[in-house]
Amino acid sequence: LRSTSTTGGSGGTSPGSTGSTGSTGSTGSTGSAGSAQDGTYTGKTEQTPFGPMQVAAVISGGKITDVKVLQETNEGGRSVQISNRADPMLRSEVLRAQSANVSTIGGATYTSEGYLQSLQSALDQAGFAG
Repeated sequence: LRSTSTTGGSGGTSPGSTGSTGSTGSTGSTGSAGSAQDGTYTGKTEQTPFGPMQVAAVISGGKITDVKVLQETNEGGRSVQISNRADPMLRSEVLRAQSANVSTIGGATYTSEGYLQSLQSALDQAGFAG
């Protein structure tokens, strides 16, 4: 994995991206016009050089309240270790920023980029403009 740190939110998806779309469990609205609806939204599966990355965003009260990892990079034991370290750090940063526009984790660039791109697709489905 690359060890440089860059700013997330590069937009778009990586070449060869595949994956599921759609949302599960979205119900009701959260108040003001144009705000995201509460629910769990599944992001696209992003292909990285070290395997797939896919997350789901949980929206409640117009805020991101959780990010759940559905698939994580899995090519080799080192990649799994990196994902296990980076995923909670990314979740924490996303919840603080209320956005997918956060910095990647040094030493986990591919994992971070896949995580944040999948998250952005989930937020787009939710109509979340955080």
